[in-house]
Amino acid sequence: MMNQTLKWMTGAALALAAAAAQAQNWPTKAMIFLNPFPAGGGTDTFARPIAAKLSQQLGEQALIENQGGAGGTVGAANAAKRAPDGYNWFFGAVHHTIAESLYNKLPYSLEKDFEPITVAAFVPNVVVVHPKHKDKLKTLKDLIDFAKANPDKLNYGSAGSGTTHHLSVELFKLTTGTRMVHVPYKGAGPLMVDLLAGQVDLAFDGMGTSANQIKAGKLIPLAITSNQRNPVLPNVPTVQEAGVPGYEVRTWYGVWAIKGTPAAIKERMYKEIVKAMEQPDLKRIWAEQGADAGGMPPAEMEKLVKAEIAKWGKVIKEANIKVDN
Repeated sequence: MMNQTLKWMTGAALALAAAAAQAQNWPTKAMIFLNPFPAGGGTDTFARPIAAKLSQQLGEQALIENQGGAGGTVGAANAAKRAPDGYNWFFGAVHHTIAESLYNKLPYSLEKDFEPITVAAFVPNVVVVHPKHKDKLKTLKDLIDFAKANPDKLNYGSAGSGTTHHLSVELFKLTTGTRMVHVPYKGAGPLMVDLLAGQVDLAFDGMGTSANQIKAGKLIPLAITSNQRNPVLPNVPTVQEAGVPGYEVRTWYGVWAIKGTPAAIKERMYKEIVKAMEQPDLKRIWAEQGADAGGMPPAEMEKLVKAEIAKWGKVIKEANIKVDN
């Protein structure tokens, strides 16, 4: 029995040593981070700077592969099928916790096919309208009053069905008793093009993609969706301050491993991402976007994912939203 125990302990020690050596030698080739949204959107704002830092820190390229469609679920389904070898990663968002309840069925499971690494950034949405409405929609109260008096006369764009752009407005509509028409796009980039052109009236857009347009006077901000004002737009009230008690929405972006990725490599990736986000230039980018850095351990991100699935599942049920896929 003693010999068997020693043999087991020796085997376990060797396995741990092998895993540590594997992580130490990794990576030996380029890593792919699949971003399930088109280039130019909010996810890119944080994914690309992190990838650039990882390339420097690890000595191998970290590449971003954009694959948009269906609120990020097309890319997520693709990522779920990739090899869990430490060279394939998923750079997703809160949108994927929404998708778990939004779609009748998904070709993947966020909780079964992926393993959380860390959140990269938390970003509030900002309610923005095109300047063509500057005379009638000066405040959030103006928006609410107009939408109530003119049901379905205003349309709002989103980065796709199932994104926070979409569900944050649905939560707003439920809370305020308003009606507006949803116009989904294949990502925040295409949405911004039409929003700036006035093809859509408004959006509950991510701060990361709207901040510069607001500063340039190309969009008018009415409110911030977080529960406190944002230093990027300090004079813009929160939705709660503007008269909608209890309303709070944050977009967040995070990194997942493909299920089955070696534990030692996952642990090293977590440490490398946290190290990257501690660099002054990345902190500056985050601050310019009005974002709070993530960096939470995998176990904490797992709790966040479960909580967000429950929260948005309730909104989807109450709003009776379903998307065929």
